[in-house]
Amino acid sequence: MSTESPLTHFDAQGHAHMVDVGAKSESRRVAIATGVIRMLPATLQLIVTGTARKGDVLGVARIAAIQGAKRTADLIPLCHPLALTRVAVDFRVDDALPGVHCTATVETLGRTGVEMEALTAVQVGLLTIYDMCKAADRGMCMTDVRLLEKHGGKSGSFVAD
Repeated sequence: MSTESPLTHFDAQGHAHMVDVGAKSESRRVAIATGVIRMLPATLQLIVTGTARKGDVLGVARIAAIQGAKRTADLIPLCHPLALTRVAVDFRVDDALPGVHCTATVETLGRTGVEMEALTAVQVGLLTIYDMCKAADRGMCMTDVRLLEKHGGKSGSFVAD
């Protein structure tokens, strides 16, 4: 019976380690993640009308999300630093929530996937919205952050239900 963990970030002795991807072949890797920040209707109106005290909330959040994707290896200890070829971040205002949906698409040509970079981009984008609007609404709630799709690599594609 094997004592190896199905979790790749642990060796046979149970010690955390960075996965060796040196023998993997390079392929195009794509990941799409999403998340939501819920807020008061008045807070959403500050964002929509561009009257938040700190300025263009979604513009700043987009840049922050891109930077978050690029800095993932600095934040998550066992992530490999990756040369990203594309980071696209989209925000969609939803009056029914009320709130904002964030979707990040991250791509690379490499030996390991970009799921963590896409998830980090979403979280950093949502955190930036919170930071820029917290003076008006400290009760905002970030929820439903998850991977929607990933493509490339040995494990192939994943598409969430």
